[in-house]
Amino acid sequence: MQRRGFIAGALAFGGLLGGTAPARALSESEAAGGIRAALERGAVSAVALLGRTDGFLGNPKVRIPLPGFLEDAARLLRTMGQQRRVEELETAMNRAAEAAVPEAKSLLVGAVKSMSVDDARRILGGGDDAATRFFAEKTREPLAGRFLPIVTRATRKVALAEKYNAIAGRASALGLLRQEDANLQQYVTGKALDGLYLMIGEEERRIRQDPIGTGSALLKRVFGAPR
Repeated sequence: MQRRGFIAGALAFGGLLGGTAPARALSESEAAGGIRAALERGAVSAVALLGRTDGFLGNPKVRIPLPGFLEDAARLLRTMGQQRRVEELETAMNRAAEAAVPEAKSLLVGAVKSMSVDDARRILGGGDDAATRFFAEKTREPLAGRFLPIVTRATRKVALAEKYNAIAGRASALGLLRQEDANLQQYVTGKALDGLYLMIGEEERRIRQDPIGTGSALLKRVFGAPR
């Protein structure tokens, strides 16, 4: 019964996206395979977009700013002729995120390959961001562990990083900054992950809205067929 419901859900989902039901009903494994293909496509695309020069720095949706409290301080530094030093730190933060993101590919693809039929069923009926939530649940913690050393090496090149941590630590103790933002490396790691899942979410919505445009025969069969 659950199997029939899952397949019917896949076909109905395709109809909601503007397609028509395939001539032959999909098997449960085909339906799950289509969802895996969609997830892998979205994850790989997001990594490619972010894990390159200006993937973060040049994208206002994910560009990593200084935390609010230090952004206020940065405004003061700019008025004191320290614009270049502030820009160096912001650039280093975003370059560190760009360097770390390629590490995500193998974990994200591994999460897709380990996905069960039950996972696929939940993703199919779980809303426009169900796949993104699946990725975050499965990969955020291990990815943070992979990102942090890369971010640490990248930000170590900037002398301001230590000063950031010293100032941010005092600000956190005074309640002016969240504790998780009081360390530059951890802050950048968190923002890099936020940006990664944001872009995965955009890719997920794009695939759901236009499965035909992906050019994948399997995605067409699961999520819709040409009219």
